[in-house]
Amino acid sequence: MEINMRVLVTGGAGYIGSHTCVELLEAGHEVFVVDNLSNGHETSIERVRIITNCELQFMNADIRDTNSLVKIFDTFKPDSVIHFAGLKAVGESTADPIKYYDVNVSGSISLLMAMSKAECNNIVFSSSATVYGKPQYLPYDEEHPTNPVNPYGRTKLMIENIIQDWTKVDSKRKGTILRYFNPVGAHESGQIGEEPIGIPDNIMPYIAQVADGRREYLNIFGNDYDTADGTGARDYIHVVDLALAHIGVLNKNKLDRFEVLNIGAGKSTTVLELVSKFEEISGVPIKFKYLPRREGDLAAFWANSSKASEKMSWKPERNIKKICEDTWRWHKLNPTGYGRE
Repeated sequence: MEINMRVLVTGGAGYIGSHTCVELLEAGHEVFVVDNLSNGHETSIERVRIITNCELQFMNADIRDTNSLVKIFDTFKPDSVIHFAGLKAVGESTADPIKYYDVNVSGSISLLMAMSKAECNNIVFSSSATVYGKPQYLPYDEEHPTNPVNPYGRTKLMIENIIQDWTKVDSKRKGTILRYFNPVGAHESGQIGEEPIGIPDNIMPYIAQVADGRREYLNIFGNDYDTADGTGARDYIHVVDLALAHIGVLNKNKLDRFEVLNIGAGKSTTVLELVSKFEEISGVPIKFKYLPRREGDLAAFWANSSKASEKMSWKPERNIKKICEDTWRWHKLNPTGYGRE
């Protein structure tokens, strides 16, 4: 297989990173993963090798360690970087904001310093719809004002701005910002998926853990929203569709030097709709309890991802049924995730 591009993937042992590594390798790219395994698992790297029957390089390193990054760039000589590494829990970011600014913002600066030294001029950054804050209109498009309401979202917006400034220095530099909505699902092989550490922050692994008996019931926060059934509605996108968006960025030279793209399904699904579909797929009733709304939670939001479709011929292909099928397969095959309790 001809190698198209050498791609350094920070955070490549994590949930979205590992799925993106699969798609990179299957597209013929050479991959080097840098991950300190704080949110990832080395087993996922081995699973990627199994799925693709391809080799990839891995180093356990922290992106804040610029000297280690410089050495990696010197030996691997990547053409592009896909930057996933960072902390990602909204609640934790409020409780310990300095930790988030250190890891997310300082780590990204360290990465860009190493890229500059190596004259690696292309970065794709894993951002988030949290940069938008409360909606002034829906769906969110890329022109929507940014006003993040928590430290996690503010770190993402800071990094976006830093990358934009970095691209302005040299006409050869390109930065693409992908603003994710709600990634869910797993690879259809059941080999890799989302493995939360402790109590899940995200709804799909929580639902799956209720289905497999690890948790007694699902907490649903609020049932009096102005939605179809009163529960909150979100834009859920299959993690493989999300991974493929990164491949689209690498393939499309017509993207501007600095580009911001929403990556979502383009429609919202309520919590009860998600629960109902998971019950249908798994054959297991999902017990739940209604709790009061959480402060700051929105009734509904979803993406306008038409810009990504126009700029790189990308569109999400996998629906909620497929999301539930792949999530349930992953959980049945890996009842304790990658084996970390």
